[in-house]
Amino acid sequence: RMLGDERGEHPPRAGGARGGGRRSPARGGASVDPRLPRVTFLARDGAGWRSLCRLTSATHLRGTRGEPVSSLAVAAEHATGLVALLGPDSPVGRALATGRPGLAAAHLDAWRAVFEPGRLVLEVMHHRGQGDRQRAQAMLRFAAEQGVPVVLSNAVRYVDALDAPTVDVLDAARRLVPLDLRHVDRRTAEGYLKSGKEMAEVADELAGPDRDAALRLLERTARLAEQCAVDVREDLGIGTVRYPELDVVTTAAERGMGPSQVLRARCEAGLGRRGMALTERVRQRLEEELAVIDQLGYPSYFLTVADVVDLIKGLRVRAAARGSGAGSLVNYLLGISDVDPIRYGLLMERFLSPLRHQLPDVDIDVESARRMEVYDAVLERFGAHRVSCISMMDTYRVRHAVRDVGAALGMPIAEVDAIAKAFPHIRANQVHAALRDLPELRASRLGSKRAGGTGDLDLLFDLVARLDGLPRHIALHPCGVLLSDATLLDRTPVESSFLGYPMSQFDKDDVEELGLLKLDLLGIRMQSSIAHALDEIERVDGERVDIDAIPRDDPTTFELIRSTRTLGMFQIESPGQRELVGKFGPQTFEDIVIDISLFRPGPVKSDMVTPFLMARNGWRETVYPHPDLEFCLEETAGVVVFHEQVLQIVARMTGCTLAEADEVRRALGEKDAHPEVRAWFVPQALAAG
Repeated sequence: RMLGDERGEHPPRAGGARGGGRRSPARGGASVDPRLPRVTFLARDGAGWRSLCRLTSATHLRGTRGEPVSSLAVAAEHATGLVALLGPDSPVGRALATGRPGLAAAHLDAWRAVFEPGRLVLEVMHHRGQGDRQRAQAMLRFAAEQGVPVVLSNAVRYVDALDAPTVDVLDAARRLVPLDLRHVDRRTAEGYLKSGKEMAEVADELAGPDRDAALRLLERTARLAEQCAVDVREDLGIGTVRYPELDVVTTAAERGMGPSQVLRARCEAGLGRRGMALTERVRQRLEEELAVIDQLGYPSYFLTVADVVDLIKGLRVRAAARGSGAGSLVNYLLGISDVDPIRYGLLMERFLSPLRHQLPDVDIDVESARRMEVYDAVLERFGAHRVSCISMMDTYRVRHAVRDVGAALGMPIAEVDAIAKAFPHIRANQVHAALRDLPELRASRLGSKRAGGTGDLDLLFDLVARLDGLPRHIALHPCGVLLSDATLLDRTPVESSFLGYPMSQFDKDDVEELGLLKLDLLGIRMQSSIAHALDEIERVDGERVDIDAIPRDDPTTFELIRSTRTLGMFQIESPGQRELVGKFGPQTFEDIVIDISLFRPGPVKSDMVTPFLMARNGWRETVYPHPDLEFCLEETAGVVVFHEQVLQIVARMTGCTLAEADEVRRALGEKDAHPEVRAWFVPQALAAG
């Protein structure tokens, strides 16, 4: 079941006009005005989930960013499949709390006009604070008089009661007010995730000696929970992918063809456009890739990505695919990637495998200065009902946590600033270890006494550690864009980013689980630098240079690279890279590829660079782990540099397919899986001779 108000964190607030007086400023894209009533909505089924997504989106998009305000009228537009829970903070609950049952009945009638019987429930809570029991019992009596079902809930805001002070700090930080009783919402620590037994005890307290009444209350609550059944596959989309409709990504001439037919026709046309002869090797590779794409049901995915890349290039924005997607011949023929996988010996299985039922990931580098222009074009091309950006949660690390907790505790700003800057950029839960282990922090004596000698900082650091990993605010992901069919807003709630772009409330991991097509459009400054340089050449010399058509074997360029004067050259300009290119002495474009691949954490940590340079410069003979591996390691002097080589080694030594070898490669990325891989690999290699 889904809570529409997220219990005070980012609530849609329903009913009532704004109260007078000045509102507290907000941090983190959300504020909670305690003067506005709150209502909880539950999704009963798929229709309810769609309504909940639409209602949440409407609540966030209709007002100012960070101030989501809803109303009964907005709820009425999205009421299908929803259950409304009117609790103590609802207009009904507040009227009863002030001793005005007539007003409560009037509010209830307004909600009854929208939510039919069975879709409107009164909600009682008992946090064992002063007056809580009387208010809850008044709600129970009112429900009986009005003939409305009532359920028991607990307004959960934290898992354990010990986390209550952490919530107080978060509330104070969000409202930019000092931590004081005047600003604390809770009066007890009862708002934690209670067990069934604990909730039964709460029901007994409310019902008093009438044990049957307590059982009825619990039974109605359990029944409502059971009725809220959203199918994760059908309704949430887990396990399926919805692409933009075929007529959106195809031309009029292609209408009437299926996605597989369109993809094949475009790939065959791409052979001519790329000047690629249809040799037996190319034909077999193309057939194999198209068969895998068909088997996995991904033709529409490739057509959609190709449509976006064509759109970007139509804007005259520099764009280039990065990552494993360059290993696909289909990507090359569609114009998504400009790297010929046949020429460079790249493998499709590294990008897309029949054994890996996971949507492939294509990353597109675009000019950083024009990234938002690309977003605008994608939104205009596909429509706001099919496109959304992805959000990300900025979580607490030690410096943010020190600043927010220090402000909440009312410490002097200068002192908080000095303490925050004393820490390196580490996780908040490492604060005590840093105070204990780092010499510069030990010398500061922060862990013992405050700078002025006026008290202990233990409370500050304890609270800082508790904030570790908790969301601080929601922000626009720097590159992720969602593309779907016209039902996108039925499956993800959206809000507005600071720049005004629609932003899914799910992060990048969530959207992949939910089967939403994610495309990464990365803003790369070097692409902007290239575009700027070309414009300047045209302005000064009147000549338009086609940088993608210039030869890749220019001797003067490689002479410059070997001289190590590579500042300003993408990926080979760091001090370590300048040292490596000097020792390596690249002479071809393929050498540059090897150089960049060698300068990675894996090859550097396992000292693959030294044996490569020794063999490359003729100071020792090339050594292969096994004579049968010369075919794939000859290019890199017997050293394993590329993922493709890992696949080829596993396949050659064990006799498995490249797709199975890629599963092994993925397992090698997890240290815990190494023994399992070894236990499989050795017998297979021995059996293969």
